[in-house]
Amino acid sequence: MLDIQFIRDNPEFVQEKSKQKGYDVNVGELLTLDSERRTRLTQAEELRRRRNELAAKLKSGGRPSDEQVAAGKQLKEELAQIETDLKAIGEQYEALLASVPNMPLQDVPIGATEDENVIAKQVGEPTDFEFTPKHDHELGAESAADWIDKERAAKISGSRFAYLKGDLVLLQLAIMQFVMHTLGDESVIAKLVKENGLNVSSKPFRPVLPPAVLRTEPYVASARLNAAEVTYKLADDDLWLNASAEHTLCTMYWNEILPEEQLPIRYIGYSTSFRREAGTYGKDVEGIFRMHQFDKLEMEVFSTAETGLDEHKLMLAIQEYLVQQLGLSYRVVKKCTFDIGKPNASGYDIDCWFPGQGKYRETHTADYMTDYQARDLKIRTKRADGSVELVHTNDATAFALGRILKAIVENYQTADGHVTVPEVLRPYMAGRELM
Repeated sequence: MLDIQFIRDNPEFVQEKSKQKGYDVNVGELLTLDSERRTRLTQAEELRRRRNELAAKLKSGGRPSDEQVAAGKQLKEELAQIETDLKAIGEQYEALLASVPNMPLQDVPIGATEDENVIAKQVGEPTDFEFTPKHDHELGAESAADWIDKERAAKISGSRFAYLKGDLVLLQLAIMQFVMHTLGDESVIAKLVKENGLNVSSKPFRPVLPPAVLRTEPYVASARLNAAEVTYKLADDDLWLNASAEHTLCTMYWNEILPEEQLPIRYIGYSTSFRREAGTYGKDVEGIFRMHQFDKLEMEVFSTAETGLDEHKLMLAIQEYLVQQLGLSYRVVKKCTFDIGKPNASGYDIDCWFPGQGKYRETHTADYMTDYQARDLKIRTKRADGSVELVHTNDATAFALGRILKAIVENYQTADGHVTVPEVLRPYMAGRELM
């Protein structure tokens, strides 16, 4: 959540920027509740002080007078009323404070729809074919390939599920190994840091297999729980299915203080994730672009405030590097205020070219949360001077496996229905060039 002192100092700015992000928050009401809450806290503190003074006098010996008994009773009743008021005010205050989004960085484009996102650059040209390229579901369902079976998956799980089989599974495993090796290679990280003029370390990413479920309290604190649109809830447990790999990565250090010398902490996590995809009826119903269950490789970084923005830029550079290694045409999209999301101060997408659709589609997202996410999660760092501060958090897609598999098979398809294996992945597929 946002720092309440920042809101007190900048109410008009917070109101304006919240509106630009599409959030109708009432900053005036929040500050009124904040003032009432602080007044009640002061009153409660004063009443407790007076009760303690009275109790000290009574301990000195002797039977309490009727006046002292009455005074003690009065103080107890007044304190009980104040605490009742505090609870009611506090619940309203916390709900309103939680509704305030993070403030966008100054360079984030102002926009009211995703159509106002800005294409920062385009790299490479769309793949040119001498034949009409097919969709992934056409390639995957052909009898010779038999890579994708959504009909049998629908029979036992419902729509937007699939069996992936054969060479497509081997290709996914190859991508996983390629990413883990690349992000674990300090020389690659150092190269990208230098090329982009970043003031961060070359520390590699550590691989993690995180839990696929998490409890309500840390999920809410992460500002990532979107129950109505996205997330599946287990009926008999206080557990939610992970909607993306970073949700159980960003919450890892919930309520912890990290020594400054450990930062940055960089993880590359792999997890099966689940999304309801509410509101997408009729969209991307064919193939494996938009599924209820998908596998994802996600980067997560915990850093100091000073390096948070450069970590964001590094993660974007890593995303570009990974896509370049696969030889795919892509564009970098700087997301506008409306599209960056509630906890984010900045956000980029990478859209890769999909020949079957003849368009660029989103395959990657990079999000910078500043200290917004860490404040409610209470993830802090102890600095060298002994002070304790909130960390800054970043997350970014390495690969959403279904989408990148689709991009590869469509861009590397041959006229006879085969798929050429991208050169960088061949060492992880026993040197195979064709599938």
